Amino acid sequence: MTSDTLVADLKALILDAAEKDNPPGGLTDDEVLFGPEARLGLDSLDALQVSMAIQERYGVRMPDSKDTRRALTSIAHLAEFLRPHLVK
Repeated sequence: MTSDTLVADLKALILDAAEKDNPPGGLTDDEVLFGPEARLGLDSLDALQVSMAIQERYGVRMPDSKDTRRALTSIAHLAEFLRPHLVK
C-alpha cells in the first residue's frame, strides 16, 4: 500500500468510524483530529471507534498508550504509526 493510498484510506475510515461528514475543503494530511482546533470535533468515544476500525481493517491493535495518543493527533501521524505494521 502506498503512502498516498494509506492516507486516503485513513481519511475515509476516520469519517466513517466517527460518523462525521467531510468538512469543507476536505481533510488535509496534517488535519488535527482532537482538541479545540480540530474541525471534526472528535472526542474520546470517536478515538475508541477509530482505533477499533483500524484494528478491524489493518489488524493493528492500538492500545491505550502515549504512542497511540500521539498517533491519533493527525492523519499524517496515524499513517506514520501504521506504516511499519503494514510492511511485511
